[in-house]
Amino acid sequence: MEGCQSLPDSKLMSLSEAVQRVLPDDSSVAMGLSLESLIPFAAAHEIIRQRKRNLCLIGPISDILFDQVIGAGCVRQIKAAWVGNVITGSGYNFRRGIETDAIKIEDHSNLTLAMALRAGAMGVSFMPARTALGSDLFKTNPGLKTMTCPFSADRLTAVAAITPDVAIVHVQRADEYGNANTWGNLGVTRDACLASRHVIITAEEIVSSDLISADPNRVITPGFRVDTVVHIPWGAHPSPVPGYYNRDHQAFIDYRNESKTVALFAKWQHRWVDNIQNQQAYLDLLGTERMAGLAIKNHVFSESVDYGY
Repeated sequence: MEGCQSLPDSKLMSLSEAVQRVLPDDSSVAMGLSLESLIPFAAAHEIIRQRKRNLCLIGPISDILFDQVIGAGCVRQIKAAWVGNVITGSGYNFRRGIETDAIKIEDHSNLTLAMALRAGAMGVSFMPARTALGSDLFKTNPGLKTMTCPFSADRLTAVAAITPDVAIVHVQRADEYGNANTWGNLGVTRDACLASRHVIITAEEIVSSDLISADPNRVITPGFRVDTVVHIPWGAHPSPVPGYYNRDHQAFIDYRNESKTVALFAKWQHRWVDNIQNQQAYLDLLGTERMAGLAIKNHVFSESVDYGY
């Protein structure tokens, strides 16, 4: 009809199709961008199942997600502030990869990584900062240089921009067009979405566009920046999702014990990744009793606001 605007095409698809379409071998991919929550484990497991290779993983505190993708042989480089197990310490696959020189590391602090993604989001080549001066980060990170401020003559750090090929973000709810609401600790998620060439959204719920637009300040990135949307309940397990489920502490302890050797990790990968055909199979393996134990028990709702005019 003349004068009417058509709705955009739905971006909703399966997880396997999203990863196959958007994330080829040799990609740089940003994940775990909300620090210890909303980590896209389901998407990372699909990356492993598809045997992606030569990836560069980017993230501040990736928790055991990066360790799992490293153990599966998918990774050539890491750009991160920390890789390990947030509950027990060491990430054994990461440690083996560094000790054998199988993977390369570009060391960051949380702040330098955040500023690198901010520069990428802004479309500039670097961001100036006072951080990291005098540290050893300069020895392993070619993206850090010293500079003299043209206004104050102060000595500063120049943090080179990072522009990932793909950002994978798990959220509480999204519509089928890529508009997504998320809340809790956002970390560097917003800047990573803007800095990346492609964005995959995985969501606990698919809801109407009206519901998303009714809460505009929680939209993490505009829908037109998003390539694919995947409905994947419990897609961040064992990390927590605010308002949906808590951290599965036992999963992190079990993973520590089941990844100490290459052979042990191979058994873990077969059980929890390769043998899983879809998310329902993962939830069946997890079990209803365990899921009930992780469910939110004490709800704390935010104050409502008025967007009226």
